[in-house]
Amino acid sequence: MFLSAEYWNTRYKENEFGWDTGSITEPLKTYFDQLENKNLSILIPGAGNSYEAEYLFNKGFKNVIVVDFAQEPLTNIKNRVPDFPENNLVKDDFFNYKGQYDLIVEQTFFCAIDPKLRAQYAKHMHSLLKPGGKLVGLLFDTVFEKDGPPFGGNKEEFRTYFDPYFTYKTFEPCYNSIAPRAGRELFIHLIKK
Repeated sequence: MFLSAEYWNTRYKENEFGWDTGSITEPLKTYFDQLENKNLSILIPGAGNSYEAEYLFNKGFKNVIVVDFAQEPLTNIKNRVPDFPENNLVKDDFFNYKGQYDLIVEQTFFCAIDPKLRAQYAKHMHSLLKPGGKLVGLLFDTVFEKDGPPFGGNKEEFRTYFDPYFTYKTFEPCYNSIAPRAGRELFIHLIKK
């Protein structure tokens, strides 16, 4: 049951998702605001309530796909954004999901999966990106007091997963984190090798 679709559905039904900020956070908003090509194919895996998908969709990006293996957060997105295309809300296990994207957005997914899957995560992210595609988002650069999720870690550990598959445009402490996460996030902008 731990970290299964049922586990996550229950957490969303019971509003037990303390990491959920209720809106897009400033680091990703800032990144999205400089994107000009509205035709980019964008994947947001393990997206939860995905305020990022909502923000992008409302800015005119129509090729945004949200993948989550729990139905409840996908339903939450559809209820919040009724015009969001039903076909772009995909109930599937990320590790089985296939596709090719220009951009993949990381927002609280990496920290929600079992840390034993992190190397597989990096490899699968690489396989989902088109040549020169980008993985952009935030990673928790901290150790949490309680067992996760969320699961923490550090930059040196994370690089061991990404080094084989990506070059680094940005892999640095986030300068514009929201207050509760200040000093505990890395902003990543990785390019597929």
